[in-house]
Amino acid sequence: MQKNASRSKKRGAGFRRTSALLEQKLRNAGETRGFAITRLLTHWSEIVGAPVADICTPVKVSYAQKGFGATLVVLTTGPQAQMIAMQLPQLREKVNACYGYNAISRIRITQTAPVGFSDGKALFGTQPKSTTPAPCPAAAQKAKTIACEIKDDGLRAALAAFGENIMKHEKRS
Repeated sequence: MQKNASRSKKRGAGFRRTSALLEQKLRNAGETRGFAITRLLTHWSEIVGAPVADICTPVKVSYAQKGFGATLVVLTTGPQAQMIAMQLPQLREKVNACYGYNAISRIRITQTAPVGFSDGKALFGTQPKSTTPAPCPAAAQKAKTIACEIKDDGLRAALAAFGENIMKHEKRS
């Protein structure tokens, strides 16, 4: 009888957020690299600011054996390391504000080649936006003729754009 009651509780809860499903797995993965608070990884650009986040990324937090503070290791390119070195006190304050206490006593800078690791895929900051192909005039005209009977202007424009997008991405044989 208890199995049925526990099943009904689970079903009554509805959908769960993805963050709730992945929270424990992210925490375990972060703790293996020394990150007790995964927010330092997930919200790096908000914590240190966009200009700093574009040129460096956190790699590891290592704790001293006697508990006198931890060392944060950040990865950056060679030319940017000097810029980060000048901002170390401010960077340490911002990271400690994330933790809520003086958890980080030292920040160590690790440099890498400008192209990244051996496979060249280490990028800092945001990815460049991909360019979208130019719309096909025939697809745009066909979408407009299909949506021309709609009386609401906003809805007609939205349906025309939607139809154009569908026709543009159709697989052609």
